Amino acid sequence: MALIVQKYGGTSVGSVERIQAVAQKIKTFADGGDQLVVSVSAMSGETNRMTALAQEIQTVPSLREMDMLLTTGEQVTISLLSMALQQLGCDAISYLGSQVRIVTDSEHGKARIKSIDDHRIHASLDAGKVVVVAGFQGIDEQGHITTLGRGGSDTTAVALAAALKADECQIYTDVDGVYTTDPRIEPNARKMKSVSYEEMLEMASLGSKVLQIRSVEFASKYKVPLRVLSSLIDNPVGTLITSEENIVEQAVISGIAHNKDEAKLSLIGVPDKPGIAFKILKAISSANIEVDMIVQSVSAREGLTNFAFTVHRNDFAKALSILETVCEELGAIGVQSDDKVVKVSLVGLGMRSHAGIASQMFEVLHHEGINIQMISTSEIKISVVIDEKYLELAVRSLHSAFEMDKE
Repeated sequence: MALIVQKYGGTSVGSVERIQAVAQKIKTFADGGDQLVVSVSAMSGETNRMTALAQEIQTVPSLREMDMLLTTGEQVTISLLSMALQQLGCDAISYLGSQVRIVTDSEHGKARIKSIDDHRIHASLDAGKVVVVAGFQGIDEQGHITTLGRGGSDTTAVALAAALKADECQIYTDVDGVYTTDPRIEPNARKMKSVSYEEMLEMASLGSKVLQIRSVEFASKYKVPLRVLSSLIDNPVGTLITSEENIVEQAVISGIAHNKDEAKLSLIGVPDKPGIAFKILKAISSANIEVDMIVQSVSAREGLTNFAFTVHRNDFAKALSILETVCEELGAIGVQSDDKVVKVSLVGLGMRSHAGIASQMFEVLHHEGINIQMISTSEIKISVVIDEKYLELAVRSLHSAFEMDKE
């Protein structure tokens, strides 16, 4: 008998029919003797609907009241799923995050989990019940309802698995695993049997949308075996995300991630002296804009340097305005900008022991006539910024060159 935590997202529980199908899947595990704790999201579309209602009443809704409002979506789902399980003869009970004491900090809209009291869940499991817990939500030490932000249901599931010392945490979504790259771009993309926490963290941070970063961080910290599966098709294997030592054969390159939400800004002809980088980035960070890649290069004119960086495309206009002000203050020559760039990244633990990966990547892009604008590396990843129009060509060419369609 195993203790399994499962998570079902909004599309998986988007209708009564889908909820009933999920209940049937859960019952199959329960009938096999497993103990089940299930974390669910609100039904697809509900969060957007409630957000729109709030904005009709208040232009900038109160964060505390938004948390109070949005958590009702999960309350609907857990009660309906529990009813569906009971209808199938499977004893089930639903709990809100506050009822099982998922204690968070007080950052409304993006709270972080501090602790979970597992006694109530274990008592229900020992009584032979399937426990259905509302994802995405918790309660702070003052008793205020909080939400965990984007991907919060994934984080809830992994945190529950860690607290309960579950044998596995299964994330059911609309894809059947983690692929070597986006199958919509490269039809020959291969589903991976397993991938390390470290690789999955890199892929999530570099643009892969399969799992949220916080949930992978939680799984890595507490060594929770994490499996990605599809709720739409019957596939019991999926992709296992686990410790590096549990992966039998490690590929040189595990995946190719891409991010379309990039924009590039360059300050041209900046005085080349200490403190310049700080002054530029301080102005950007003070506006709560996150900077991704940074490149500083020598200018054609002596005593000057060029400073380039990337930001999220949503922050492009705001960052450009700030940089134009900084340009005047520093006496730089000018500002260049481009919001039609993308980031393409190779990820793999095998890079640690294989030389020449970067040169092979650059050679492939060179043969395709793709100019590299920026480069960033770490021990297990190489990222490049290129023109947006070359995204699909770059991904397909690299996938083929590194033979990632093969086991």
